Amino acid sequence: MSTQTLLRNLRTRSALLRAVRDFFYAGEFLEIETPVKIPAPAPEEYIESVTAGNGEFLRTSPELAMKELLSLGVEKMFQIGSAFRAGEFGRKHREEFTILEYYAAGWDYKQLADFTARMMAFAAKQVIGRTDFDFDGRHFDLANVEYITVDEAFRKYAGVSAFDADKDDSFDELMVLKVEPQLGKEGITFLCDYPAKRASLSRLSKNNPLVAERWEVYVGGIELGNAFGELTDGVEQRKRFAEALAFRASQGMLAYPEPAAFYAALDRGLPDSSGCAVGFDRLTMLITGSTDISEVRFG
Repeated sequence: MSTQTLLRNLRTRSALLRAVRDFFYAGEFLEIETPVKIPAPAPEEYIESVTAGNGEFLRTSPELAMKELLSLGVEKMFQIGSAFRAGEFGRKHREEFTILEYYAAGWDYKQLADFTARMMAFAAKQVIGRTDFDFDGRHFDLANVEYITVDEAFRKYAGVSAFDADKDDSFDELMVLKVEPQLGKEGITFLCDYPAKRASLSRLSKNNPLVAERWEVYVGGIELGNAFGELTDGVEQRKRFAEALAFRASQGMLAYPEPAAFYAALDRGLPDSSGCAVGFDRLTMLITGSTDISEVRFG
């Protein structure tokens, strides 16, 4: 990649940052900042934190801190900043990356999906003057929005129920090899309603307790974001974290302290809400037509 290409992409990245902020400000979201160095991350089964010394960690996302703010009465908020995940390096991954995370009290996860689609289309139009563009040899239009459940996608693209795949431990392999490449082939696809055990921070669906209120958003087979209808039950959340910590211990992963401030927020009362984390670098890759994250960020 030439220096000229990098500088052009960095200018586009700056314009995209401005457009995203404009969209959130227009929606009366409060822009906030939370600490990057934290005492306890959320114990996720396949994500490892970067240690920061003195028993602390670099955040894998600002999720827990932002939920503390929800419990204190902040109704709509967003932030854009660095997050860290140990050992991640590749065409779409870096140990340090930029995350766009946002929450809205009183919104369900489908409302948040609609908001997210509109945000992405608005940002593209502000930056490149249209919602359609070419990426990796294909043409996409962010005005095209599709919703499909995880089970529907598995049956359609992998020939098996998502629940059966989950039971026989083939879920992750089929997701990567069969399902994800088919998502977002013309625009935005929201992959909704994950099997219940695959969403440790989301609540179960009121309509179907076998699935959780979780979606991921894809364009061109690339996962751009992950969202939850947030779990507000402190007892259930402690149980799920205990199960995740037990799994991590069985895999020789880092032991995490108890997220005491987050538990206090749950006990204080978390409003019904939904939240999403978007990989800002990946969104920039799409808008610039870049196929490697190194083309859209410096360092």
